[in-house]
Amino acid sequence: MELKELYQEIILDHGKNPRNKGKCNSFNSDAKGHNPLCGDKVHIFLKLDDKKKVEDVSFEGEGCAISLASASILTETIKGKEYNNANLIIKDFLNLIKYEKKITINSLSEDQKTSIMSLSGVKNFPMRIKCATMAWHTLTSALKKYMDNLKNKIIEEIKKIYDP
Repeated sequence: MELKELYQEIILDHGKNPRNKGKCNSFNSDAKGHNPLCGDKVHIFLKLDDKKKVEDVSFEGEGCAISLASASILTETIKGKEYNNANLIIKDFLNLIKYEKKITINSLSEDQKTSIMSLSGVKNFPMRIKCATMAWHTLTSALKKYMDNLKNKIIEEIKKIYDP
């Protein structure tokens, strides 16, 4: 089987049978993404533990096969990763799509790298880039929201100590 055929098979499989679709239990951050050009929508649900490790991640949404496959691949790739590592994986993926860079993250399995690489062909179709990247940008928003909420909680605790 050629690499191009393998990539198409991965995208079709994730598009028809998306992994981690639905709202995960006890999520502590979420974000929504929408592509007004085609109508694709995604809602990312994220649960990080006390050590900022992605305990669970899932999505709800509707859209084309690339959009759904990308969200599915994202959830399988990010689950179990530490906050900083998750951000590096997102950056690596976006660089792959936008600048044709290689995947550099060593913490990914070969299967995870292959799944991510399956989306690299969209760079040849500019109108489809947003389909492939929307879930990843939305996850970035959910991670930022989590950190903002954590910072606000810390600030409130400090205020209680110094201004009872």
